[in-house]
Amino acid sequence: MGLSVIGAGFGRTGTESMKSALEILGLGPCHHMKVVLSKPDEEAMWREVLNSDQPDWEQAYAGYNSGVDWPTAYYWRELIDYYPDAKVLLTLRDAESWYDSTERTILKIIESLTDPESLGLRMIGEGVFGGRLHDRDHTISLYEAHNAAVRATVPPERLLIHNLGDGWEPLCAFLGKPVPDVPYPSSNVGEEFLEFFDKRNAAKP
Repeated sequence: MGLSVIGAGFGRTGTESMKSALEILGLGPCHHMKVVLSKPDEEAMWREVLNSDQPDWEQAYAGYNSGVDWPTAYYWRELIDYYPDAKVLLTLRDAESWYDSTERTILKIIESLTDPESLGLRMIGEGVFGGRLHDRDHTISLYEAHNAAVRATVPPERLLIHNLGDGWEPLCAFLGKPVPDVPYPSSNVGEEFLEFFDKRNAAKP
């Protein structure tokens, strides 16, 4: 299948809503960190990807037509080269608001992890944020630097910057899709995010 849409935006920028939106538009299944963490085999595979110098992207995204959130946003440079015809989405929100949301959700989850090989610790806590998620200024600077790098790297005709609240119209215009007769999805508020991880942990043997 191969990716036709690559989401380069960090988690907590409306990525789960974007996942639902892309699937409504017929561009699913859409990959997302929640998908990885819901499937033990896929989580194990992504741990292997993280340890590989030459990941097999066809295997990693087998069955998916699009990807948002991490790990896609972690590997955005490699993926935009590997899938040169894919369009790129940069989901954004105000940096201060983004950090507040991240502090209430992702940071709490990472603090609770005990497996040093977990994707949350290795890919996000260390790989993205250098182990300094508690350092607000540092973390915001990394968020802003990431967004600037995407803007500077991806050709404008290939990139849509989608701010939280932009809704259907710019997304559909960019992807060449009609605007659906349903509201733009709204999901993964902080409480839902934490509830997902509580249920996941409770289900572990």
